[in-house]
Amino acid sequence: MTENTQVLVIGGGYSGVMAANRLTRRDDVTVTLINPRPSFVERIRLHQLVGGSHDAVVDYSKVLAGGVRLVVDTVTRIDAVERGVTLASGGTVGYDYLIYAVGSGSADPSVPGAAEFAYPISSLEEAQRLRPALDAVPGAAAVTVVGAGPSGIETAAELAEQGRTVTLVCGGVLGPYLHPRGRRSVANRLAKLGVTVLDGPDTKVTAVTRDAVRLSGGRELPSAVTIWTAGFGVPDLAVRSGLSTDALGRLLTDETLTSVDDVRIVAAGDSAAPSDLPFRMGCQSAVQLGPQAAQTVLSRLAGEQPAPVDVGFAGQCISLGRSAGVFQFAHRNDTAIRLHVGGRPGARLKEFVCRSTVWQLSYEARKPGARTWWTKDAKRRQLLEAKRDAAPAVAERTA
Repeated sequence: MTENTQVLVIGGGYSGVMAANRLTRRDDVTVTLINPRPSFVERIRLHQLVGGSHDAVVDYSKVLAGGVRLVVDTVTRIDAVERGVTLASGGTVGYDYLIYAVGSGSADPSVPGAAEFAYPISSLEEAQRLRPALDAVPGAAAVTVVGAGPSGIETAAELAEQGRTVTLVCGGVLGPYLHPRGRRSVANRLAKLGVTVLDGPDTKVTAVTRDAVRLSGGRELPSAVTIWTAGFGVPDLAVRSGLSTDALGRLLTDETLTSVDDVRIVAAGDSAAPSDLPFRMGCQSAVQLGPQAAQTVLSRLAGEQPAPVDVGFAGQCISLGRSAGVFQFAHRNDTAIRLHVGGRPGARLKEFVCRSTVWQLSYEARKPGARTWWTKDAKRRQLLEAKRDAAPAVAERTA
């Protein structure tokens, strides 16, 4: 009797859950998901946790297939030679194939004082620590949000809608991803909420203290609570395990999401760098990469050649409090276009996206493999060809 293939998924975020669910298509595959928390975290709702309108967690029983074994623990090292992982609890788990889906988190800020005095919010625990810090200061106390990407904009709007005195420090352009039309819509809504937006070259943060934020232009802002949303990093598990990574620490893979070091290791989500051309971090790419990573494993088990990755984008949605939002449409290659939906319809679209993302996970749990199409991005092929064409020239210059 043939033994089941043991597939281990590290990370229970959007990509990890989608991968684990897709793997249950085969009865002869045993799937184990290792995650440090017992509940699924809706990262796209963490700003709502901070504002008190949502707890940003979902029970795994609602999004994870019943056949997936959940282990609540943290992987501290991957042993590719022995095909096993070491757990923080002291145990080990073996595997035949491993899907690396550890996700992303807050980048370690290099700005003096930021690590000591600012509150990041890219994880559940970080957002939970921020809530009591806000509750401990008066409602009129100055709150500074650093970073003008979606997390910064959403957090600033959420708190301002509650009557907080909020300053959003951009360090450059407000919403750099957005088309100018979408950016104007966001700026108008923030102004209506009373958010002070500081943008431009003189708004880079140079230091954070217990009660102030200093900017490159020489200005010092009083700040009872400073929230840090600038930049994302990835766990260093791959680096510590001796696997090849990009400069940020994402696992280097080929176009089938297979590690360049080991055919038994496949990556998905924010921690993957296929062909050293990673996709934008976020749930939109994660829910596409997870099933495709699983499909790479399933193809190998079936003796077939895995398909190259295909990820396409529809745009980016940003909530601006509970009653407004912006959905910025984009080309499939993730370039913003003129079209956007703002105001209350934008808020409804944002909520629809949040709900439908969880629905996608639960649908894959019930019917693994039901979704077999992916939005195509023709520009990625051009980027890969340009990268290959440039490689010999680089080799000659460095020889």
